[in-house]
Amino acid sequence: MSKSAGTSNPEYVNARVSSRRGALYDTDDYRKLVRMSPAEIARFMEESAYEEQVNELGSRFSGVDLIEYALNGNLAEQFEDVLDWCEGRLYDQVARYLRKFDAWNVKTALRGQYADAERESVEADFIRAGEFDDARIGRLLDAGSIEEVVEVLSDTPFGPGLEEAYGDYEASGVLVPLENAVDRAYYELLSTSDLSGEALAEYREFLESEIDFRNAINALRLARSGADVDPSEYYIEGGVLFSAEELRALAQNPDELVQRVRDSRYGEDLSDALADLEAAESLIGFERALEAALLEYADSLGHVYPLSVTPVVSYILAKEREVDNIRAIARGKEAGLSEEEIEEELVIL
Repeated sequence: MSKSAGTSNPEYVNARVSSRRGALYDTDDYRKLVRMSPAEIARFMEESAYEEQVNELGSRFSGVDLIEYALNGNLAEQFEDVLDWCEGRLYDQVARYLRKFDAWNVKTALRGQYADAERESVEADFIRAGEFDDARIGRLLDAGSIEEVVEVLSDTPFGPGLEEAYGDYEASGVLVPLENAVDRAYYELLSTSDLSGEALAEYREFLESEIDFRNAINALRLARSGADVDPSEYYIEGGVLFSAEELRALAQNPDELVQRVRDSRYGEDLSDALADLEAAESLIGFERALEAALLEYADSLGHVYPLSVTPVVSYILAKEREVDNIRAIARGKEAGLSEEEIEEELVIL
């Protein structure tokens, strides 16, 4: 019998996930890490859930490189474990959600080509937690141009959208159309049409929020890129905050877009982030606040519906945030940032 057949087992999986969740770094751990050198961070990681990866990779890498590879290796292993625990419909839902790492790897390959980055630095950012096998990832790394990356993906769910967006990329010279096409393909894979029942209705609401936030970020990125691209062409279906036509108009007026978010069901949670966005003219703080808001929202649903998929999604998001935070600390140290500057980069609830 296949993993996707038969009965779901959320009670068992969520018990296992809860145990893993309890082992994640807390605020005190991050305060310690911010005061450490990269070598000290690696030693700290060696005494936690990252022990296996740090020991395995320690003979080949050091410093920030060791931290990067250990983080991504552990992330992939943790999510592989979660999938191994899941059965039936729960397996299908979690597997689809984890394809976000295929989307991440596609964007990483595109950005690497755009920046003419070294193969090793691109590979260090790859996270092998989706469905792409080693052969596909190797072909992405071996590609010699953005056009070749698009060709490598022609037979995947990302292929058609990337092929359509390639002309906009060539005309504009910015990656935003290609990245938006990747996002849209991923969220189409997450179709909420089969999510029925009270617990799954809450999960659908979470996915709607994630799509709304992604549409807002993509529209703002397009507006600030200066590219002559119609944002409605990269609109992601499934949210509740914007229609495609509204997004086209709002992308040309970021102040109105921010006001739309402020007036929505998300406004209260994001009030500080919206104020920061208006004041700083920067997307970074806004995106970070959206990530924190999504994590907090997924947490709240996981408590209300402990026998649904939401606690698993909440753990996936929390584990991602841990990895992102450790990476931000290590890179900040390498770049010579102050402790205060590094702390501003972290997402901590």
